[in-house]
Amino acid sequence: MTSDQQRVIKKYPNRRLYDTQTSTYITLSDVKQLVIDAKPFVVLDAKTQDDLTRSLLLQIILEEESGGVPLFSQDVLANMIRFYGKASQGYLGQFLEKNIQSFVDMQNQLTTQTPVVNHLMGDYVEQSQKIMLQMQEQMRLQSEQIFKSMGLKS
Repeated sequence: MTSDQQRVIKKYPNRRLYDTQTSTYITLSDVKQLVIDAKPFVVLDAKTQDDLTRSLLLQIILEEESGGVPLFSQDVLANMIRFYGKASQGYLGQFLEKNIQSFVDMQNQLTTQTPVVNHLMGDYVEQSQKIMLQMQEQMRLQSEQIFKSMGLKS
């Protein structure tokens, strides 16, 4: 993806975000909506042109985790912190990325199959359970592979 296809958001020292495509100031909530809508964007420091995209995404996650129903338990967060600075840090990142992508793929598969399945089988719940079991098994196998590659028992 080239930068021509990306929406450019500039972050100013006063913490305001400026969408260069719409020529308007936007909020963190607007950036979150860009993520949800899968619209490519980059966040640049208005002064230095440093890429701040990752930092802003982490800020969105922090806000989501702080309010409502958190995605990560305290134990998961603590364990993630423990991986920093260790040789296995890279493995954890790859593991999370693969499993989240698998989850997204399965969710997309479920979304596209739901109308067909409902029409043909008339039993959405049964199909959902099958897909979730497939996803669990896939995640279990990937976990075993990661643990084996790190020399850990699974």
